[in-house]
Amino acid sequence: MPTVPTEHNATFRGKHVLITGGLGFIGSNLAHRLVALGAEVLILDSLIPEYGGNVFNIHGLEDRLRVNIADMRDEHGLRYLVQGQDVIFNLAGQVSHTDSMIDPYTDLEINARSQLSLLEACRHGNPAAKVVFASTRQIYGRPEYLPVDERHPLQPADVNGINKLAGEWYHIVYHQVYGLRTVSLRLTNTYGPRMRIRDARQTFIGWWFRQLLEGQTLSIFGDGLQVRDFNYIDDVIEALLMVAFHEAADGQIYNLGSDDPINLLNLARLMIEVNGGGQFDLRPFPDERKRIDIGDYYGDYRRIRSKLGWRPLVGLRDGLTRTVDYFRANLDHYV
Repeated sequence: MPTVPTEHNATFRGKHVLITGGLGFIGSNLAHRLVALGAEVLILDSLIPEYGGNVFNIHGLEDRLRVNIADMRDEHGLRYLVQGQDVIFNLAGQVSHTDSMIDPYTDLEINARSQLSLLEACRHGNPAAKVVFASTRQIYGRPEYLPVDERHPLQPADVNGINKLAGEWYHIVYHQVYGLRTVSLRLTNTYGPRMRIRDARQTFIGWWFRQLLEGQTLSIFGDGLQVRDFNYIDDVIEALLMVAFHEAADGQIYNLGSDDPINLLNLARLMIEVNGGGQFDLRPFPDERKRIDIGDYYGDYRRIRSKLGWRPLVGLRDGLTRTVDYFRANLDHYV
């Protein structure tokens, strides 16, 4: 794990922090870091089975933080929960692209309307809180050029991308109009311990980890030449802490990304090597996935590097090794 800068120790010790979606992949890893930094952590999570929350994700922290099982769509509950919080990491969301096309109304409620409810709760009940929003590369749609920077046109390819874009811009508008201290991170493919591996609803790489560890064949859709970039979870947590710490990040939008984009064929080969064995095959794209696939994508993170000093520290091989080791030891809690 990267060394935690001393500035984080001073910033978060004793601070009251709310993490929406805190029993999920990113939220729970963030909770572990914040507890280690001395923060008073409150987790909000609905534990809806399809959305990735897992109580085991906070194993060892049960008596060191508080958990409120509630739904982001409960605006009355949000008004209470935001009170007294110094920082709100707003990570709750519906992230399945295919689910957003099957059930667009639920995606709208969670990824757009609920974000507005949180911001309204802050505006009326805690306007001084710093709010960090987890956005997504998906709002760019099919890239017109690579690497994709923050000036790239926003042209989402699915309902999920449209609603995440709305959620992000609610945060920015509430900064511009009401002075709320909001910031958005546009995440790329994030992986690591505690991610959902039960199925491919949220991410294909999580499903690949399960297939590897259970001796199944990795399924690659298409020709496998699609290029992606990946961030290990520790690097993403560092970015979240960094934008929460820096006042210069208020009202800003930043891409995350990596220095080593890779096509899916080579990613599968690397994962098999790290695992010590395995196999893959190529399969035709299911129609429902092909219609919303964005093709090649990797992000330009120079803006956050130049403004705040963030860069990814964990290489792909190292991150994959750590992830395989974690799930090999804890597989029963995730399948």
